[in-house]
Amino acid sequence: MVDQMNNSNYTKWVACWGNATSISDREISTYSKNLTLRYPVRMCFNGSKLRFHFSNLTGTENVKITKAFVADVTKDDGSYKPVYIMHNGKAEIIIPKGEEVVSDEVEFEVRKGATLTVSLYFADFTQMSAGTLVSGPLSKAQFAYGDFADCRILPRDLSKSTQWFYFLNTIDVLTEEKNHAFVCYGDSITAQSWPDYLTLRLEEEKIDNVSIIRRAVCGTRILRQYDCITYQAYGLKGETRFPVEMNVAGASAVLIQHGINDIIHPVGEEVNQFRPWSDLPKAEEMAWGFENLYVKYAKNLGLKVYGGTLLPIYGWRTYAPFRNELRNQYNDYIRNTKSIDGVVDFDKALRNQEKPECFAEGFDSGDHLHPSEAAYKKMAEAVNLEFLK
Repeated sequence: MVDQMNNSNYTKWVACWGNATSISDREISTYSKNLTLRYPVRMCFNGSKLRFHFSNLTGTENVKITKAFVADVTKDDGSYKPVYIMHNGKAEIIIPKGEEVVSDEVEFEVRKGATLTVSLYFADFTQMSAGTLVSGPLSKAQFAYGDFADCRILPRDLSKSTQWFYFLNTIDVLTEEKNHAFVCYGDSITAQSWPDYLTLRLEEEKIDNVSIIRRAVCGTRILRQYDCITYQAYGLKGETRFPVEMNVAGASAVLIQHGINDIIHPVGEEVNQFRPWSDLPKAEEMAWGFENLYVKYAKNLGLKVYGGTLLPIYGWRTYAPFRNELRNQYNDYIRNTKSIDGVVDFDKALRNQEKPECFAEGFDSGDHLHPSEAAYKKMAEAVNLEFLK
């Protein structure tokens, strides 16, 4: 299967796809059985081997993947050949609670532009606790009731699309030395479409030596986290989360756009017992967290660090002038700090020029916090491509 003539060129492991892992939304039903999960992934590099990271970071029970397959579905010519993903030589993969495992290396001819599917089958009752919600034109997934992991097409009457990505955390490819990974770290803004649009922009610009790895969890904050089941899906605080998320093979840089939830969440215990005013930080505290929890750690890994400014929030349900002022103070810090290697001014790119606390026309999704699809495309355009080259 592997093109042996090019095999000698493939000497470096680089993450070619990735999401964060967090606590999935707490529902009445937290277990699944006899379930197939399928994740399509577009390949950005050529390569000769794959390895797969499976995370149960936020699980409280071990997870057993009964069997897992990877397959190239680019061609519909009868050449579909699913290949087992194994761990320690076994088809059954056990992910201990609170841990991550890396599969055995899989010999596989990887071609840039091809679409691979990763399919996981869970025969037994499985705690569906470790996952994250993402969206975007390249972030589509499916599940099916039954064992269809080695089938090319899931049965229509037993399958459904989903935006939840469980357990599969990162895919690495053995590729050429020139290739590297660029990490996008953040919250729900980054969990939505702009990293996918950045990937598509790179394809249009014919920049083919960098992958975009998304490490984003809806609701996360720099300085705090929730330990109640109501808000557990909002994820871990930066101090806990960032070191885990930076486990990215071949990473060269990280772009951090994070902090808006620190600003908009606190409302006082009289309104919400889980959101006290004591959780509201000062701009200096947020800057301290950015510097000490993110920048220093990333720099110690040898990564370049870029900061992204926070977007307008006028009209959001907890909006108040003092929150906007805090956002402006934090953005001024991001724009002026000397500790990072560059800035992506998302705020400037998306705000209304006459009323900068608001989104520009057409850039508000409607909730006055999250951008529209047009705005997500604009965010991708705002990234200086020199940061990625």
